[in-house]
Amino acid sequence: MLTRAEDVEAHALRKRGWTVSAIARHLGRDRKTVRGYLDGKRKPGERRPAGPDAFGRFAEYCRIRLADDPHLCATVLFEEVTALGFGGGYSSFTRALRAGGLRPGCEACAAAGRVRRLGRQPAAGTRRPLPVLDEPRLDRPRPPGRHRRRPAVHHRSGEHGREGGGRGHDGGLRRLPVLG
Repeated sequence: MLTRAEDVEAHALRKRGWTVSAIARHLGRDRKTVRGYLDGKRKPGERRPAGPDAFGRFAEYCRIRLADDPHLCATVLFEEVTALGFGGGYSSFTRALRAGGLRPGCEACAAAGRVRRLGRQPAAGTRRPLPVLDEPRLDRPRPPGRHRRRPAVHHRSGEHGREGGGRGHDGGLRRLPVLG
């Protein structure tokens, strides 16, 4: 796929008399790709579909099943559609359900404030915000007994209390053991 700028450059070079091969070498693209854009068969910024839509022929079946039972679990529907011949994976299936807007809304669930399935986000303000730590550097106490000679370990946590990869960090001040 050529960007809009590459397409403009390719057409300008072609008007100057450059060959398709020279333009392709200059842009670092395949000759057939450049030729497709120069002939007008392809448009910049638009990808060609990878193949036929595997979900298309099952969309109406899903629409009917979900209209009958809006609370039907996507895994159950996926198993039914797979038995009918759908060859895609579960994530592709749920993506197609979301993109097609096939799951109808339920007034009872909306009134109760329940979150819909299939990746729907909860309403704004319903998620608890993450706490922000005032002091991200935590000094761990020294171990008791025979381990007293070891230096203290400092752990640098993330900005939020639930973040962090669990790696120890001494801030570059002195050589300290690192927690793994």
